[in-house]
Amino acid sequence: MDDFSTGDPANIAAFLGNPAFELVRGDVSRSADVRGTVDAVAHLASPASPPDYLGRPLQTLAVGSRGTENALRLATRHDARFVLASTSEVYGDPEVHPQEETYWGHVNPIGPRSVYDEAKRFAEALTQAYRTHRGTNTGIVRIFNTYGPRMRPHDGRVVSSFVVQALAGEPLTVYGDGKQTRSFCYVDDLVRGIVAMLDRDEPGPVNLGNPVELTVLELAHLVLGLTGSRAEVEFHPLPVDDPTRRRPAIARASERLGWVPEVDIEDGLRRTVRWFDDRPGDVAAALAAIRGGQQDGVVAARPRRSGATPVAS
Repeated sequence: MDDFSTGDPANIAAFLGNPAFELVRGDVSRSADVRGTVDAVAHLASPASPPDYLGRPLQTLAVGSRGTENALRLATRHDARFVLASTSEVYGDPEVHPQEETYWGHVNPIGPRSVYDEAKRFAEALTQAYRTHRGTNTGIVRIFNTYGPRMRPHDGRVVSSFVVQALAGEPLTVYGDGKQTRSFCYVDDLVRGIVAMLDRDEPGPVNLGNPVELTVLELAHLVLGLTGSRAEVEFHPLPVDDPTRRRPAIARASERLGWVPEVDIEDGLRRTVRWFDDRPGDVAAALAAIRGGQQDGVVAARPRRSGATPVAS
C-alpha cells in the first residue's frame, strides 16, 4: 500500500505483472484495509527526509499516529506479525554515543524536527501498547541513515545531494563545519535486517544501521573522489536541532537477528553514483531543489567555500 506522496511508481513497475504482487493505492492514515490473509505487516509509511517532513508536518504526525494504529489494527485482526520502521531520530541529538536501544533520547518536542521525531516516538509507544494490552506480535526497528540506488535526487538527504551536486560540478552543501557525524547503511543491508525482524518474534527495539562513523565533510570528499568531480565544498548554517553525532550500537541486531551490514561505504557509494550517473536528466532537474541551504529553508548570505575558516552559525 502506498500513496506515492514521497515515492515513485516506477520503482515497482517490474512487479506489477507478477501475480504474487498486488499494489493498493491508499493512505494508511485513512485506512489499512486489505483483502485476503495477512501474515505480516511492515509499517514503513512516513515522509522521512527533512524537506518532506518539514513541508508536510501534519501528514507526518498523522501517519505516525493514525497510520500506525490502522496498521496495528490490521495486524491484530489477522493475528499477524507487525514490524514498525522507526528511526534513529528517536534519539534526537544524543548525549550518549554510540546509541544503544536502552538510551531514551534527547529530543526537542516542539523544535522544527519534532514532527518526525515525536511521530516516531509515539508510534513506538503505540506499538508497545498493542503488544502489552492486545497481545499483538510486534517488533520495532530503529533505522539509521540509509542510502543507495532509487533515492530521489531532490530529496535533500546528504548522500543524494552530494552525489547530484558532484556529478553536476556544483558546490557540495555542508552544514555547520561538517564535523557532525553520520553512519551510512546500504539499502540492501537494511532490507535484510527488516526481513530478519519480520521472520522473528523479537519485540525490539533493534537498531539497524552501519556502525562505521564518518563526518559529513569526510563523506563529501569521498563522493568527490568517487565521482572525479572538482567541485568545491560550500558551508551553510547548521539547521536547528541537527544531531552532532550519530552511530548505532548493533550488538542487539547481531545477537537477536543474526544481522550485520556487509556493504562498505565505498562500494555502496560507487553503486549509488553509478545509478545517478545513468540518469543525467533527473540529476539536472534536481539541482534547483537542492542548491545551497535547502534543508532548513535558510540560504547563507555569504556561503563559505572549502579552505575558508569555519565560524559559529
